[in-house]
Order: sequence, then C-alpha cells, then structure tokens
Amino acid sequence: MKKLGFKKKIKVLDLKKINSYLLDNDSINIIDVNYNTKKAFENISSKSNLYISNCFKIAFKLIKLGYTNKFINGPISKKNFLKKKYLGVTEYLAKKFKVKKVAMLIYNKKLSVCPITTHLPLKSVSKNIKKKTIIDKIHLVDDFYKKYTFIRPKIALTGLNPHCESIENSNEDEKILKPAVNYLSKSKVKISGPYAADTIFLKKNRIKYNVIVGMYHDQVLTPLKTIYEYDAINITLGLPFIRVSPDHGPNEKMLGKNLSNPLSLIN
Repeated sequence: MKKLGFKKKIKVLDLKKINSYLLDNDSINIIDVNYNTKKAFENISSKSNLYISNCFKIAFKLIKLGYTNKFINGPISKKNFLKKKYLGVTEYLAKKFKVKKVAMLIYNKKLSVCPITTHLPLKSVSKNIKKKTIIDKIHLVDDFYKKYTFIRPKIALTGLNPHCESIENSNEDEKILKPAVNYLSKSKVKISGPYAADTIFLKKNRIKYNVIVGMYHDQVLTPLKTIYEYDAINITLGLPFIRVSPDHGPNEKMLGKNLSNPLSLIN
C-alpha cells in the first residue's frame, strides 16, 4: 500500500462479530479467513478445502446480511472441493441459496455461450435435454442481457445430434429443440435454430448472434475458447446476486509458478 501510494485505513474484521461492523469504502476491510492455521499452503489439499469453504461461508453471510449483491470467486478444483456432491460450483451455489433455475453464461462482449447441461458425462446429456430446461435457461439469458446490457440478444440454439439428424427413430432436435424454439419465439425471444454445431461458429454465422446456446459443456465452450482463449468470464444466472468467476479451472500444474494467464480474472 505504501509503495502504491494508497492511504486508506485497514480495518481488520472479527469473523465472529461481523454483524456489528459496518463495511465501508473509507477503509480496506480484511477478514482473516484461514483463522484456524497460521501455516500457508500452495497445494490443493484438505487444508485448502477448509480455506475455500470458509471463504464461501463468509461470502454467503455478507450477501445475506445485505452488505453486497456481487460475488467473485477464483478458479476452484471441483474434483477436490466438491467431491462429486455437485456437478460444479454453479450447482453448489444454487443449492446453498435454494435456487432451482440457474444457467452458466460464458460471457464475451462479441459472443457468449451457454450450455444447457453443465459438467455432465457425455452419456448422460441426452437424458437431461428437456423442453422446459431449455426454455428456463434461455429466459435467464434473455433477461440478463436486457437488464445489464440493455439489448434484446439474438440467440442461436445448436442441435444435439450431428447436423441435427439422427438414425434413431427418436430425434431430440425435432421432438424437443424445435418446439422449444417455437415456444420462445412466440414469447418474443429473438431465437432461432436448432443449427448444426459444427458450422454455427464459422465467422459468417457467429457474427449474427450475441449468444449461442448449446446442449452440453464442450459443444460450446471448446469453440469459444478456441476463438477467444481467456478473454471471457463465467457468470451464473438465476441467483439472487451477481456471481462471476474466471472461465477456466485452477491449472494445478502451474501452481506457485506465477505463469498463469490472468486475463479472465481481470475481465
């Protein structure tokens, strides 16, 4: 602070008495999260899980007490912290705040994507593609854009099957996706599709849309990260507060090396 010329006071907050403190912008408010241990850690472990859990508990408390309605978290190792209890942090937060309708929006000013299913194994995706789920998530995306960017977004929906075709008697693109698009169009959402996922991200196609909604995680995140790399953020829609995180994981191989690209966190 001295080196950078900051002259604000430091206010150290007692975690147990946080109700009695008034957070303000005149001070830098600090909470000792890892209050049970003085030893620092660099590896993902049970100690780091305790630290992350404490961070979430404090953040939830601050939100519920009305101090803020915005929440940013850094990359978290899902396999270590969530331990298969939740599909991802999106679902973890939804459970903690008893919210049933949420959506993952990977946001970039030029083009964003939203997967209908999140961190599901591929074999489970088709069973979880439902008309209501598609409608609910696209309404969340549409409402977010209208509220925070002041535009009615143009949305493209990808098909589930290659070329939106199937050799099976039951074709989800015809039976589920098209009726969902028709329903949403009638409710004045600017949506079209389903489109073949292997061509919708071609430049001449993607420039027509603000958002491309896909059926599963890698169907839309892979092309977006290929195009923009780390120039995007992950926004959870549907929570009673704004939750943002980087659009990537913790990259355990680079821990402590000071080599990770910070662009997504800066954004």
